[in-house]
Amino acid sequence: MSILADLKMYSRFTWGLRSFLRHTLTLEEAKAIIQKHMAERETNFLRLVKRGIFGYHKSPYLPLLKLAGCEMGDIESMVKTKGLEGTLHALREAGVYITFEEFKGREPIIRKGKFIPVKSEDFDNPYLSHYYKAETGGTTHAGTRVGIDLEHLKAEIPRLMVTQNAHDLMDVPTAIWFGILPDPTVIIANLTRVPFRNIPQKWFSPITSRELKPSIKNQLATLYIIFLGRLFGVPISWPEPVPLDSAIVVARWAAEILKDHDKCLIITHVSKALRLCIAAQEEGLDLTGLVLWGGGEPPTATKVQEMKKTGAHWIPSYYWTEVGLIGQGCARPADINDLHFFKDRLALIQSPRKVPGSEITVNAFYFTTLLPTTPKLMLNVESDDYGVIEHRSCGCPLESYGFTDHLRHIQSYQKLTGEGVTLVGSEMVYILENVLPARFGGSPLDYQLLEEEDEQGFTRLSLLVSPRIKIKDETEVINAVLEALGHSSVAAELARAIWKQAKTLQVKQMEPIWTVRGKLMPLHLARRLPNSTY
Repeated sequence: MSILADLKMYSRFTWGLRSFLRHTLTLEEAKAIIQKHMAERETNFLRLVKRGIFGYHKSPYLPLLKLAGCEMGDIESMVKTKGLEGTLHALREAGVYITFEEFKGREPIIRKGKFIPVKSEDFDNPYLSHYYKAETGGTTHAGTRVGIDLEHLKAEIPRLMVTQNAHDLMDVPTAIWFGILPDPTVIIANLTRVPFRNIPQKWFSPITSRELKPSIKNQLATLYIIFLGRLFGVPISWPEPVPLDSAIVVARWAAEILKDHDKCLIITHVSKALRLCIAAQEEGLDLTGLVLWGGGEPPTATKVQEMKKTGAHWIPSYYWTEVGLIGQGCARPADINDLHFFKDRLALIQSPRKVPGSEITVNAFYFTTLLPTTPKLMLNVESDDYGVIEHRSCGCPLESYGFTDHLRHIQSYQKLTGEGVTLVGSEMVYILENVLPARFGGSPLDYQLLEEEDEQGFTRLSLLVSPRIKIKDETEVINAVLEALGHSSVAAELARAIWKQAKTLQVKQMEPIWTVRGKLMPLHLARRLPNSTY
């Protein structure tokens, strides 16, 4: 991005931020907003399609709709007869959908023999203005830049409020344990709590200058947001470096707060929540009343059980940076990862999807955005996730808003996660197929990455190396991977910094399990392979 473009971006963001920081929202106002959106789902969908797709000549969805022989009037008729979800199923069958790789701009769209080149920014909402550009958390090809629009963040707040209210967390002391920019999570976690004045008292950052030196631009942006917030009476905290091996610092903060309060809240990734609970057990701290809230990776039974040993309670959250909040934990859950789907702002269908490199088929998620504030316009966009969608009554307060669709057992069929950092395809495949064979010998068939969970519940990424490859020092292999990640993109550099701290990578000398296409293997899919010992 040029200096001039940067200046324009910061000017827009600054102008919007002043208004945002003054904005307030009551719980009753939040409820009314959600109820309005629920009543207008179909109308909002048609308006977004009419303006954002048919009214925008650069839309990547236009060629797909043309191939399907579908005009605006056809969609309006389908919505009347089939309903919103029925229309989306019909469009999916007609070839109107976007795969995860296409959405990220890593593959062209190919339908009915027609080649449609596409970039990730082609899916940007052309009507947003007050945004800040940041990298998404995944180590994707060159990193995916996404606009953090302030109107979009404002639209997120009603769901956050009603969820915190459902869990009785509206006024409790709060802390966050997230990294610094370019990770956008911390901006979102801070700013979305401004309108109802639940500002985190503490901002713990697992990234220190020892692992990662932020760019001058990101340092200035962080300082600027904090300074402007304080100027307008919003006490945004300064980031306090707390590396992963110092998780006890976060645990002690919670224990100290709980001496004077019945509850406190820490928002972080699953593995970081696990780390602070294990540290608390080792020091004999009682964390009864602590609520841990977050995502970043599936909360397995082992992880959540370790958290419960301290008296802490876990609430899952399902978030996708490009779209925002998808769902948050039920107050009367059926299991540890039971979430209410926020259907006032999104539509969701499923369709069978064969996992690359295997004979396994999963029922993949396809999302469609409904609100005009969304950073990305989505029409049947595949999220690289799958799971169970249930329509049921739970008696939770969130049900009263019409959030009766529950999401459970959410997993990814291609991504791997460790310490809240997502690893996707291209960069790691390049390392497995090029960097490691060139450095240690063999062919791409001799290397593979496997997701596993250790006895404490931590997610480990095991690098499988064929016994034919003679490895003198496993540390050299790990360092080669980390060094290669550090030179590929900003997001990959963040992954390197976290994984080095957490010792996420480990080497196992054994034959890779999948074919050459199956370079990355999530644990839950490995367990489904024939004759698997995992």
